Amino acid sequence: MRWLPFELHTHTPHSDGTHSLLEMCRVAAELGLEGIALTDHNTVSGLADAEAVSRQTGIAIIPGMEWTTFYGHMLTLGAPYCEWRDLGPDDIHKGIARVHEQGGIVGIAHPYSFGSPICTGCHWDYTVSDWNQIDYMEVWHETMPSMKNHNVPAFRQWTELLNQGYRISATAGRDWHRSDPADPLAAYTYIGLPDAPLPHSLTDLIAAIRQGRLCLSMGPLLEVSLNLGADQYGLGSVVPLPVREAHPEAELTVKITGSPRPERPWGAEGGSLIIIDSNLGELAKVPAIEYDGLPIPLTTAGLRWLRVRLFGTINGILTTIACTNAVYFANEQQHEE
Repeated sequence: MRWLPFELHTHTPHSDGTHSLLEMCRVAAELGLEGIALTDHNTVSGLADAEAVSRQTGIAIIPGMEWTTFYGHMLTLGAPYCEWRDLGPDDIHKGIARVHEQGGIVGIAHPYSFGSPICTGCHWDYTVSDWNQIDYMEVWHETMPSMKNHNVPAFRQWTELLNQGYRISATAGRDWHRSDPADPLAAYTYIGLPDAPLPHSLTDLIAAIRQGRLCLSMGPLLEVSLNLGADQYGLGSVVPLPVREAHPEAELTVKITGSPRPERPWGAEGGSLIIIDSNLGELAKVPAIEYDGLPIPLTTAGLRWLRVRLFGTINGILTTIACTNAVYFANEQQHEE
């Protein structure tokens, strides 16, 4: 698998950003990113020169838009302009269907940001009657996201939805409006793609985001593999479990590598921990500085999902530095369905 860091929430002067697409992509290349998603508010006009900018900078550009309404902001990726202006607070699924019909995906942006009068519509107020139709949630928003108060309930809601059996991806979004070298540290979304020659197709990128082959990080990448017998599974995979037999033991391996910005590294000192979360709570907690890459044994009994977090020191503060999306579990009958 090849893991590529992307910024999935950006703006240009075609909405309320101050840097052009070319300026932003030049900075993205300097930051070590492989791509961005252009998500201007209620317009796709900024994509007119996307192909030329991509050739000039080497930055892949995912076409997108941020529906900016009185009832919430929804990100759409991989679809052409889809109408949103007729959607009342109980009509969001009608709009979601339009995006899906065009081959795109939808994600709830900053669902717990301050609403009116600070930011009209920033807080999510649409009625979601079927969470299976939501492809992803932006659980980390803005710079230094794990320290932002409005991201705490978003991350908690994502966890609760996983506990209920929904397979919803999680992303990080800087909500990038301007380029300033003095900006605080941003988190990026690493997208896992088949280890094949670049560039990858838009279809591959959208499929990876939808499936949850993602790691959110302010520094290093967490590469996770789960071995069950002779089979190996990665992020976004569904692990089939026996229906009646005793639940087998599994082994989880975590590889911590690199950072798109080596001049702003994470600190392995200061009590950094590899934490394995699940619907059953914390399954394991391993000191990162002592972890030697050996598989961590786990029992699969009762598991619906698990994910890995790296908790440690960054910019002198103890916080979650990186978090993966989930590996899912289902009995063999559910997996077939």
